[in-house]
Amino acid sequence: MRWRLRSAAILLALGVVGSVGFGTHAAEVKPYDDKLMRLSEILGAVHYLRELCGAGEDQLWRDKMRDLINAEGSSALRRAQLTRSFNKGYNSYSRTYNACTQSAKTAVDRFLVEGVELSESLVKAYP
Repeated sequence: MRWRLRSAAILLALGVVGSVGFGTHAAEVKPYDDKLMRLSEILGAVHYLRELCGAGEDQLWRDKMRDLINAEGSSALRRAQLTRSFNKGYNSYSRTYNACTQSAKTAVDRFLVEGVELSESLVKAYP
């Protein structure tokens, strides 16, 4: 139940972030890039760990990443940077966990909280 609530919260926040658009015609480097790259990394880690723990969400987190790339990937380089961050999160945890443990579940919970916080701070700072 707790996972569902947190998942719903991050999905809502990501939906808001994705809909903002952040001026895709602006310069390639944006003041919120560090937060955006971290959010991408979190999505990769959550995608791996939720799948590992049998959440039955199919490609939900990858689809959220695709939405983020579509909203923010104004160039091939920028899309590659976002993808690289997602893959970094995914690969880091695929090397760490090969079974769903309590530690993996705790990591997901922490990532979901951090993801919501990042999403909300992005929306507030860059409306």
